[in-house]
Amino acid sequence: MPESEDPALVWKPAPLPRPVTLRGRYVTLEPLETARHAADLWEAVRGHDGVWRWLLAQGPYPSAAAMMDGLDQWRAANSAVLLAIVPGKTGRAAGWASYMRIDPAHGTVEVGNVMFSPSLQRTREATEAMYLMARHVFEDLGYRRYEWKCNAENAPSRRAALRLGFTFEGIFRQHMVVKGPRRDWEIELIFQRGLTPRPKPQRRRTYCAGPLWFVIVRQSVTAGLLCQPSAQTRG
Repeated sequence: MPESEDPALVWKPAPLPRPVTLRGRYVTLEPLETARHAADLWEAVRGHDGVWRWLLAQGPYPSAAAMMDGLDQWRAANSAVLLAIVPGKTGRAAGWASYMRIDPAHGTVEVGNVMFSPSLQRTREATEAMYLMARHVFEDLGYRRYEWKCNAENAPSRRAALRLGFTFEGIFRQHMVVKGPRRDWEIELIFQRGLTPRPKPQRRRTYCAGPLWFVIVRQSVTAGLLCQPSAQTRG
């Protein structure tokens, strides 16, 4: 059968991401709720206004209530799925991330509005959180493209995307004005994690999606974990 007609490669629309709990070795992601997470999140970011620098129109906030109100408004306006990031060693939310710009018909989704508090930055918990979200999109929901966008001047975010296996695609010039008229806020970068065919013996094809490897065997898709965070991994 010609490669283009292989049933294993025929695209079907993916389901919408839903609020879900994702558990790893070091961290759990769970649907972000005001009653459950507001106090811990506020404690994690209070006095650390630097965490808001690159987050579009969000923050800094004067109180936990204002922060959660802002998140709820953003979530509703963007039809996003917000997940709290809860390190296992503390059991207290220390950040959040979301699935946004969701297009199930074409199998594309963006991971965005990512906020790591200082206690979560550059930790294995942060790395594993990003891994769990990517794995859920590809393995559980069957999406074909997973995007990471950031301001062109946000060097830490760019480095993180590349380290996590995203591929640089290009720049949206003067795409957006955020938190003032400075032109250096008007550029975004797009990274993607798509399924790129790699040659393998007939009837068995392997696809690389950053640190995830997808193996198609007899029209069924399974995923092997290539780089599960270890005790030494740091974000």
